[in-house]
Amino acid sequence: MQAWAAEHAAEHAEPFYATPEFWVLVAFVILIGGVFKPAFGAITAALDDRADRIQRQIDEATRLREEAQDLLANYQRKQADVEKEAEEMLVRAREEAERLRERGIAELERALERRRQQAEDRISQAEAKAVDEVRRLAVDIAIEATRTVLAERTTGDTADALIDDAIKELPDKLH
Repeated sequence: MQAWAAEHAAEHAEPFYATPEFWVLVAFVILIGGVFKPAFGAITAALDDRADRIQRQIDEATRLREEAQDLLANYQRKQADVEKEAEEMLVRAREEAERLRERGIAELERALERRRQQAEDRISQAEAKAVDEVRRLAVDIAIEATRTVLAERTTGDTADALIDDAIKELPDKLH
């Protein structure tokens, strides 16, 4: 009996699309599709906007990073240039100090040489002055000795005239 009932039920069975459950399912799918289609558009638009914003931020961060790297490289070049310039300045200062030291030594040597020469000149002048003084004294002594000798040995008017003339000419001949 059960077999007959199953066969009979199968013959009277309705097709699946004629059942109310099927049409509820179709209405539910249409409802979900209708509701989610605008929501899906809004969600995808929001996600696209967010993706664009994130991409712009990434691009901006990349640009800032590149600028920072350029600035860092620029400052490193400047620092290297400044260090090189400082070293060059130090070398120039040392060279200048050496040149000044050599010039100072040369000037000191010239000054010492001038002073030595001046001292030698003064000594020479003092020697010449002393020699002249000795000569004058010698001349004066010789004149005085000659007067004395001539005065004692020569007598008369002729001797007096001769002595006076010789005495007058003697300083001109000795100097």
